[in-house]
Amino acid sequence: MDKYIYFDPQLTKHDRLLLENLAEDIKLQSGENGVSNGGSKGSKQGSAACDDDRNNEILATLDALNNPKDSHFEPSLFNNVDYDQIQWKKWFNRFILRPYIPIAKSIVRFDTDVVMLTHLLLYFTTSVPSALFLYFGKFTWIHGILHMVMQGSYIGTYTLMMHQHIHQRGVLKKKFAAFDLLFPYITDPLMGHSWNSYYYHHVKHHHVEGNGPNDLSSTVRYQRDDIWHFLHYVGRFYFFVWAELPMYFIREKRYVFAAKSMFWDVGYYTTVYVLFKINPLPTTCVLLLPLLILRVALMIGNWGQHAFVDDTEPTSDYRSSITLIDVVSNRHSFNDGYHTSHHLNPMRHWREHPNHFMKSKKVYASHNALVFHNIDYFMVTIRLLCKDYEHLAKCLVPIGEEQIAMNLSERVAMLKRHTRRFTEEEIKVKFHLS
Repeated sequence: MDKYIYFDPQLTKHDRLLLENLAEDIKLQSGENGVSNGGSKGSKQGSAACDDDRNNEILATLDALNNPKDSHFEPSLFNNVDYDQIQWKKWFNRFILRPYIPIAKSIVRFDTDVVMLTHLLLYFTTSVPSALFLYFGKFTWIHGILHMVMQGSYIGTYTLMMHQHIHQRGVLKKKFAAFDLLFPYITDPLMGHSWNSYYYHHVKHHHVEGNGPNDLSSTVRYQRDDIWHFLHYVGRFYFFVWAELPMYFIREKRYVFAAKSMFWDVGYYTTVYVLFKINPLPTTCVLLLPLLILRVALMIGNWGQHAFVDDTEPTSDYRSSITLIDVVSNRHSFNDGYHTSHHLNPMRHWREHPNHFMKSKKVYASHNALVFHNIDYFMVTIRLLCKDYEHLAKCLVPIGEEQIAMNLSERVAMLKRHTRRFTEEEIKVKFHLS
């Protein structure tokens, strides 16, 4: 097994199964179990059959965990603990939590997604009352600072919950469609999102362009380990996306989207400005600082998601995005680590990403896709800007014969190739621009 692989005890059950499977692949490929690449044809066929059985067994387990009709089904109740780790004999879990589950299932769109209702209850019993008190009660800086700290702890998970929301057009059953439609207009601003901007930029723009040269958040024109390129990337989004996104839609002759995106962004900024003029201190803590902080966070994350682009085929989702098997991305952020899977099918439900990866593992390997573990997108970005390729290479989980055969220095060289800036001439050729 690769000596750099680390099994974080906080990994989700799905992630642990996958990482164990990938580690076993490395053992088989490396000959650590006594079967090497140089074995006879018969031994190779037998090994392949055993490998298929092992993969199918894990896939069956993953499918059972997601299937409400299966006896092994496990809904997600909280981000920080798996269903089978809950101690049901405790009074609260037995008499409050257990009856809560069927009620929640009757509200959320997917039986797996009890956690979505849990988070909505959390935000509407903490964030919303706190914000209202800052505006209409007695403002104090202690409360304002504590409010921002609380929101800071929520923003990541909330954003990825809304990531599911904007792709699935909601997280609740149809009978709750009105609330499902309206609640983001209350909670989005508290988490730093301007109204509907996430939807128009991410769904209607980013997933259409797929990190290509026309994507306003594309990384291909940047050297992804250069701090000045990164600052230019963040600054452009920070100050100009409100204008560039409508201009993009106009160029694409999508005039309705252009008008809507401009309306919501300008309308939101105007609202924040007016509220700041009327009541500056609460507006600073409740709306302004979350907005300013989130804009940076989104770009740090997107840089990490699309920092590694293989110039062999940069239009391939397998080669222009990565997969992370880590606690922050998957346990606390609704499997956001499976970014390649998400780009392959933006409508894929978050609980299905590990299953898809398991089913398509050989396809990922054939495309030389990159899989990392024990690191999140923020730290991918930071390690790149520090040019710490050795750490990134140690976090790489090699898949396929070519990657598994690489030593550490060869992994470093491969990662460096994938962060190289594309020239305009290369972009024209690689992305088939006229």
